[in-house]
Amino acid sequence: MAPDLSPDDREALEHLLRDWLRHCGRRQSDLRRALRVPSSRMPVILDALDAVHQREGLRGLASTLCRIEGEWKEQTPADDAPEGLSEANVDAQLDLLLQEIRQSGGR
Repeated sequence: MAPDLSPDDREALEHLLRDWLRHCGRRQSDLRRALRVPSSRMPVILDALDAVHQREGLRGLASTLCRIEGEWKEQTPADDAPEGLSEANVDAQLDLLLQEIRQSGGR
């Protein structure tokens, strides 16, 4: 069993998670769902990952994050987008909005 993460380790993990989420195009709520925790607040997420670290050590923590990223990569964009908001649909909506603005003379 590994010891608790130190405050410095928790801060470093938080920065890592924020960068990782940004890189993956994900939000804390996505990570909350993947970890099956009750809140998307960062302290709750860090507590869950600290518990993994205590049980399985650093290797288990890394394995958990790799598993989550793998699950995210397997999902199609349609799995992630809210209903009716596919990328093509969003682009079409933006095109219509731009066309409407041009027709109204930008007013």
